[in-house]
Amino acid sequence: MTDEIHGVGTEHLDLKTDRPHSARIYDYLLGGKDNFEADRVAAANITQGWANLPKSMRANRNFMLRLGRHLAAEHGIRQFLDVGTGLPTAPNLHDVVQEVAPESRVVYVDNDPIVLMHARALLVGNPAGQTSYLDADLREPDAILTSRQLRDTLDLDKPVALTLLAIVHFIVDDAEVHDLIDRLMRPLAPGSVLALSTCTADSAPEEVNAGVAAYTAHGVPVRARTKAEVVPFFAGLKLIDPGVVLVNHWHPDEAAAAVPDAHVHMYGGAAIKS
Repeated sequence: MTDEIHGVGTEHLDLKTDRPHSARIYDYLLGGKDNFEADRVAAANITQGWANLPKSMRANRNFMLRLGRHLAAEHGIRQFLDVGTGLPTAPNLHDVVQEVAPESRVVYVDNDPIVLMHARALLVGNPAGQTSYLDADLREPDAILTSRQLRDTLDLDKPVALTLLAIVHFIVDDAEVHDLIDRLMRPLAPGSVLALSTCTADSAPEEVNAGVAAYTAHGVPVRARTKAEVVPFFAGLKLIDPGVVLVNHWHPDEAAAAVPDAHVHMYGGAAIKS
């Protein structure tokens, strides 16, 4: 395995600790330690109205693990482009897919400086495979697709799973989300997969809408979408059964099946490019 963070230096990173960040709020609510006072204050205000947010976050994390296993085991995917990785929390995506297929290759992408500081934790995997980390923004797909990290790790002539998990709800404009998905999927080979999860208020409208307002008030805009708004993100692709569902219903294991729908505020799905 080759561990690569090309051109990355962490000595002069500005973590902007005086303002909350979505990845650090997420970290705090899941019991992590990579957060600051601004993140903790924001998390307290957000969960005052959105009490089940941590449970929904855990359900989404469980979805990611099941998704990775399913794509590797049932669809033979051996390459993954994970955009919006977030802070490393074991098991990570490469741990899951390399357990199924040790030769699997993963490129992690994020633009949060604190994720960059911990990126090497994402690069320890099976020696038969390869992982790399790219400091880049979802809103700049060309920079992702032309990066040395991606080109050295993935073969775009073979299927790739593009995973956008718990990230597109931070882009409130549907047209922009559609454009970014199209630009990232266009160069990927037939047989590639788009997998995403995103916030919804369908399962708990009052609670989620209160939380979304609190996120936005703290300078982190969030869009909760209906199922009818999420399904079109997969336009032109063949949805994998069971389609777009609350993440606890996507190929559920025992833990997922035990979570009440009212505590899960994320839709998820995956679809294949023909």
